[in-house]
Amino acid sequence: MAVLLSEGFAVRNLDLHYGTQQVLHQVSLQIPDRAVTAVIGPSGCGKSSLLRCLNRMNDLVPGARVAGEVRYRGEDLYGVGADPMAVRHRIGMIFQKPNPFPKSVYDNVAFGPRVNGYEGDLDEIVETALRRAALWDEVKDRLRKPAPALSGGQQQRLCIARALAVNPEVLLMDEPTSALDPIATGKIEELMTDLKRTVTIVLVTHSLRQAARVADRTAFMLDGRLVEMDRTERIFSAPSDRRTEEYITGRFG
Repeated sequence: MAVLLSEGFAVRNLDLHYGTQQVLHQVSLQIPDRAVTAVIGPSGCGKSSLLRCLNRMNDLVPGARVAGEVRYRGEDLYGVGADPMAVRHRIGMIFQKPNPFPKSVYDNVAFGPRVNGYEGDLDEIVETALRRAALWDEVKDRLRKPAPALSGGQQQRLCIARALAVNPEVLLMDEPTSALDPIATGKIEELMTDLKRTVTIVLVTHSLRQAARVADRTAFMLDGRLVEMDRTERIFSAPSDRRTEEYITGRFG
């Protein structure tokens, strides 16, 4: 019997080409709301490309072509009249390398609301976003200091706070801890667990241990195709596909 998931993303028969190269092949999967979904697989398998399809970031890549269907809460994100900017407002993205703007901590977090014409209390927005990113106590006395002066882990949490400042419904995280030390990685993982109460998180990671620690569901990809997706516990203990088992146990990839 099929498992009923809370409505989030429904991806059906998704193909992606970069020029003449096809990088995603007929990918279909469901991603539930308010959970952490991990996407794992060897380098070059299409994990990040899939992630970028979920908020139309691939629109910015010359020669990129998407076919198939990507729905979020029933809305066709590639349908006629869908606004890519509005999609990215709802579905934020955190990249592999922290990328704070060359501005103060405060101005980094306030950037999105300012661009969107927010006329309310920016101080409140900044503090709330920094608290949600578990960074407020560390930077509350440094709000006017340059953001690039923060540590790598702090910079990544600042980027998360910057994304949260515009109240996204989803955070797409592309290897968000790959450049961080174990302590900073632990803080980001704790943050993901906390944020999923209010925000849907889709996590691309090369770390199987990280997926096992934080993800509610895990998808395994290979050669641009979805091999299988299930509850994380089942993927790691009793995968249904031999290729998944071989990857999980380190026999390839």
